[in-house]
Amino acid sequence: MRQIIGGNWKMNGSTESGVLFINEMKALGSFDAPADIVFFPPFTLIPLLAELASDAGIETGGQNLFWFEKGAFTGEISPDMLKDAGSTWFIAGHSERRHVLGETDEIVRKKLEAGLKCGLKGILCVGELITEREADQTEMVVRRQIESALDGLGNVSPENFVIAYEPVWAIGTGLTATPEEAERVHSLIREWVSTIIGQEFADNLRIQYGGSVKPSNAVTILSKPSVNGALVGGASLNADSFMDIINSVP
Repeated sequence: MRQIIGGNWKMNGSTESGVLFINEMKALGSFDAPADIVFFPPFTLIPLLAELASDAGIETGGQNLFWFEKGAFTGEISPDMLKDAGSTWFIAGHSERRHVLGETDEIVRKKLEAGLKCGLKGILCVGELITEREADQTEMVVRRQIESALDGLGNVSPENFVIAYEPVWAIGTGLTATPEEAERVHSLIREWVSTIIGQEFADNLRIQYGGSVKPSNAVTILSKPSVNGALVGGASLNADSFMDIINSVP
């Protein structure tokens, strides 16, 4: 199974830094990388960078989307708008959308449905808060998020869908789940997906790890058999560190 590495720039980047990043990635060998690469810049940079990224062997995605095709939804962006801008991917359910902006499991499901129906490929983010982890609720929370997103979902296949396990307490904190804990939760996720959609789907599903992934810990995380890639935040802002992570793929 070919791993997938995503770089989520969040609310960072400019025209100058975006162009420089893609050019540096290309110079560092991104076109021949040992994994699929997806780049999630701010919406404003997608039309400028999508074609340039494609020439470097990198797909481009939106960090978020709305579930209506059009309408009076100030500040939102539709799946068709993302496609028109040059995106082929989107993220649904990132912890910052869930816990900073209050998105519920129901909202995440609507976004996932809309993006996949439009022909985009989606990354579903799941993960527990530190309070939930300390209360031994990791499995309950993550399973609920997955079941809410996938039960009865159409237009989904292992080719257009990825799950990213991102323990919220490890995002931007410098803390990282041990490789053994990441492997344990990823294995459980695959088991849960098999009961919802089927074993063949689960066997071919790519499950990323996210949460303070950096060059110094990427090798040990990405070498685990149930870990099929990474969704990288801060370390993806620098082409050298991002390519170091990509080149850590076994």
